[in-house]
Amino acid sequence: MEANPRVLGTTSIIIPLALPKGTKKLCELCEGEARLQCTECRVTFYCGAEHQQADWVGIHERICQLLVRIRRPTLTTCLEKVKMIEICRLVAQSKLSEGKHQEALPAAQFCLHCSIDVHGPRTVHIFPAYLLLAEVNMGLGNLPRVAELLSQAEWAVLKSPEHAVHHRLHRSLGRLHTVTGNLEAALFHFANDIYFASEEFGLDSTVTRGGYFLMADVYAKLGQIAIARSLYSEVARTWNCHLTKLFESHVQNPDILLEPCHDEAQRGEVNEMLQTMLDFGQNDSRKDIGRLHLVTHCLAMLWFLGGDSLKALGFGSTALQASQLIPNHDLTEPIQCLLQLVQTSD
Repeated sequence: MEANPRVLGTTSIIIPLALPKGTKKLCELCEGEARLQCTECRVTFYCGAEHQQADWVGIHERICQLLVRIRRPTLTTCLEKVKMIEICRLVAQSKLSEGKHQEALPAAQFCLHCSIDVHGPRTVHIFPAYLLLAEVNMGLGNLPRVAELLSQAEWAVLKSPEHAVHHRLHRSLGRLHTVTGNLEAALFHFANDIYFASEEFGLDSTVTRGGYFLMADVYAKLGQIAIARSLYSEVARTWNCHLTKLFESHVQNPDILLEPCHDEAQRGEVNEMLQTMLDFGQNDSRKDIGRLHLVTHCLAMLWFLGGDSLKALGFGSTALQASQLIPNHDLTEPIQCLLQLVQTSD
């Protein structure tokens, strides 16, 4: 066995020639010839210690015993496989939100493998698993693999009538083309993303505005700053309205938990988007105080709802200063209310 100073999980050596005729064990991660077997579940194999350790950290520790029931045919149940898919999806998304793309890879890969086992290789049900694995590979810079996965996802949803499915596909394709520098193709896919998202969720939804934000980034790269400004302003207005409703609801009913979509991972994504718009505005030659007020107010509410009083206070103070520079608008009262709540909650 390969030497490793930190053992995670236990393995035993297998000898391929000693296996029954016609039997071939493949590595869980690379599908190369396996040399090691997990001794805890005895149904998972690896080419070496490096891939065993990577899989253990990525997902195997969480699902080791569940694999026993799934991979032994007499005990396999669809319910267990569906449970496995959900666990892998949540683990992969959690690691993605932390920027741990390499650690997210095993969970995302197994999510796809298990989805294919349950639903088959050419159904719309495996579409989310393709997108998840594509997102992981995009973070790792493995763009050819991303293109391959999105092509398979596109085939899987070809006949799907669901607008939400097509919106997610076009958004992923747009992001891929943005990274590869094919900006005209990116705009095409983001336009389709916005169309399908608006059909499913409404034009003013935060989901649809996500497409506006990505499109604005492309226009900024193309040097079409006026269009980027306009799109960013639309995004800021929608998110300000959405977060204001959440904030007011929380103030009226502080003991009621926030809606599930605003978990830590979601807050991280929204924060990154708002910070991008804030940086754009600060570097823009034409300062837009109105958008600065909206974005910093959004960030203050976001972090107040997330329980970070220090960040809420900092962004709230900036938003208050910006609001006082806007003539003929009474914008200071809601921010003062927020700042007062932040200070009393400490």
